[in-house]
Amino acid sequence: MDIQFLGTGAGQPSKARNVSSLALKLLDEINEVWLFDCGEGTQNRILETTIRPRKVSKIFITHLHGDHIFGLPGFLSSRAFQANEEQTDLEIYGPQGIKSFVLTSLRVSGSRLPYRIHFHEFDQDSLGKILETDKFTVYAEELDHTIFCVGYRVIQKDLEGTLDAEKLKAAGVPFGPLFGKIKNGQDVVLEDGTEIKAADYISAPRPGKIITILGDTRKTDASVRLAVNADVLVHESTYGKGDEKIARNHGHSTNMQAAQVAVEAGAKRLLLNHISARFLSKILANSRKMLLVFLKMSMWSKTWKKWKSSSHRKDKYAYYSHYWS
Repeated sequence: MDIQFLGTGAGQPSKARNVSSLALKLLDEINEVWLFDCGEGTQNRILETTIRPRKVSKIFITHLHGDHIFGLPGFLSSRAFQANEEQTDLEIYGPQGIKSFVLTSLRVSGSRLPYRIHFHEFDQDSLGKILETDKFTVYAEELDHTIFCVGYRVIQKDLEGTLDAEKLKAAGVPFGPLFGKIKNGQDVVLEDGTEIKAADYISAPRPGKIITILGDTRKTDASVRLAVNADVLVHESTYGKGDEKIARNHGHSTNMQAAQVAVEAGAKRLLLNHISARFLSKILANSRKMLLVFLKMSMWSKTWKKWKSSSHRKDKYAYYSHYWS
C-alpha cells in the first residue's frame, strides 16, 4: 500500500506544484489504484509515474471545486486510449453533480469511452459507509468547507495470520500440499500419526491499515473522527501559522490546525497537501520543521498523555475510537 501525490497545490497550479490529486496504490493488496480528486493536469503527472491508467479502478472526489475535478475529462479520455490493454470499468464516488459534470464534458467534447463508468453520488443525508469489499471499507463524512465537501476513511480489513514454515518443518511436516491445507486453517495428520493443529502454526490476524484523506476544510470535529487511530492522515494545509482568520473565512485550515487534528485523533503520520502558492520554499521548509517539533512534543509528551486521560477529553477520545466499530 503506497500513497503517491500527483498534485499538492491549492486553487491553481504553480511551477512546483500541480493541483489536487492523490493515488492510493493498492497493487499488492488488490492490484488496483484508487485516485482521490483529479485536478487539471493529473494525467500529465501520471505520465511521470509507473501508474497505468487502466489500473485506476475507483476515483473518489471530495468536492466539486474546479481544482479537484477539472482533470477528470482528460484522464477519462486518455484512459480509453490504452488500446493494447484490456478495457476495465471505472467507479466514481462523489457529491451530487459529479455525474452531470463528467457526462456533460464527455458529450460536449464528443468523447466516447470503450468502458463503463459507474457513478456513486451522495449528499449530506447519504454519507457513512459508501463502499465495502472483502478487503476494504470506505466511509465518508461531511467536512466544513464553503461548499459540500467530504473526507474519506479507508479501512483495510484485518490481514490473515502468517504461516510459520520453519516451525512446520521442525514438526516434520513435508513441504508441499500439506502446507497449503494448514495455511487454510485445516488440521492434518502425518503418516506417523502426528496430528498437526493449524492454529498452532498460524499467527494471529494482523490489523489492517487506516488511511484518512480529507478534502478542503476548516478545523472540525469531523476531521478528528475520520482520522482516529489512522496510520496516515492526509490533511489540507492551505495556510500557515498566523493565518487562522483568513483560513476560516475561506473554508480552509492552517498547517498548525492540521497538526492539532492529527494529535487529537492519535494519527500516526500526518501528510500535508493543498498548499497555497504563497508559500515559498523557505517558508515551507520552516513550516515542516515547526510541524515536526509540534507533533513530536504533542504526541509523545506528558501533555499528550494528560490530554487523553483528562475527563472530558477522555470521553471524546473514547467516543471517536468507537465511532467506526
